[in-house]
Amino acid sequence: MATALFACHTAFGQEAVAGDFHDATISRPWTTSLYMENDLFGETDRNYTNGIRLSWVSPNLSSYRDDPAVPQIINSVNDRLDRWLGFRKGLSRNVVVSFGQLIYTPVDKEPRKLLEDQRPYAGYLYLGLGFHARTNDRLDSVEVNFGVVGPAALGEQTQDAIHDLRNIDKFNGWDNQLRNEPALQLVYENKLRLFRHGLPMGLEQDFISHAGIALGNVGSYLNAGGEYRIGWQLPEDFGTSAVRPAGDNSAPGAGDRRLIRSERWLQGLHAFISVDGRLVGNDIFLDGNTWRDSHSVDKEWAVADISAGFSFLVRQWKFSYAHVIRTREFTEQPDHHVYGSLSISYTW
Repeated sequence: MATALFACHTAFGQEAVAGDFHDATISRPWTTSLYMENDLFGETDRNYTNGIRLSWVSPNLSSYRDDPAVPQIINSVNDRLDRWLGFRKGLSRNVVVSFGQLIYTPVDKEPRKLLEDQRPYAGYLYLGLGFHARTNDRLDSVEVNFGVVGPAALGEQTQDAIHDLRNIDKFNGWDNQLRNEPALQLVYENKLRLFRHGLPMGLEQDFISHAGIALGNVGSYLNAGGEYRIGWQLPEDFGTSAVRPAGDNSAPGAGDRRLIRSERWLQGLHAFISVDGRLVGNDIFLDGNTWRDSHSVDKEWAVADISAGFSFLVRQWKFSYAHVIRTREFTEQPDHHVYGSLSISYTW
């Protein structure tokens, strides 16, 4: 173990010297991130079975409402949202645009009939528009998500395509899924870097807390948690997020090595462990449709996600993987749920 640590320390030290002459800074960086979650990583195929989210984080904007770095249509929407939300000013400000899909299924895939004691079939397709205000140690995020729950979300078609690709048996009960319903959710989340310390052999550690609130027919909750990171050359961001609203936190801040076009290959490496706890008010994927009769189950009011993983920076890329354990979400659920979360971010 000591030999491995010394080898990593030496490699980072050598790369810090090599290639500096050719380094160039990215002055107005965009960050594109792809988040993919699937329970096949946990060797299951049930409950929260697949999630995908693609997001774009803008450069630091001089104004949310009139900035040449973003299309005019987004500036117009930002103007209205900024006035409505009364969002506070920060040292740097960014706009986030995201697109995502979530898929939920029961445990048993064979029956075509309604399985009353298992969670409903459901798909959710959404578009998100968010704002970031950040300093070196604080990130405030507000996000509005618009979408649809039900057959129009294409959950069945997406899952069937994945199962065809992997030659896996399909689920037969999609006729029982939640009905079409417009979806709206407003989310706020605050992240704070509570400490960052240097350690022997060039290691660093930090801890980032988060707390937030979400309101909408898709789901309403209060959440809080944190992430501990340890490794070499920790990125100047706010951790590694799962697919959750207002969770985009991988865009680099001032001093991050992804902002430097360098000949160095490996820019950083770290491990992390995180927890997120939620007090749930409503959850359409368990409570069923808001205005129509549909399948539902009795949800748990308190749910937690515990995850551990690793992340590394390769030039302008950040790759992360986390293994996530989620506690029971409804009373009939026999045990916790396990899935994997993979994220890839590119700064350009």
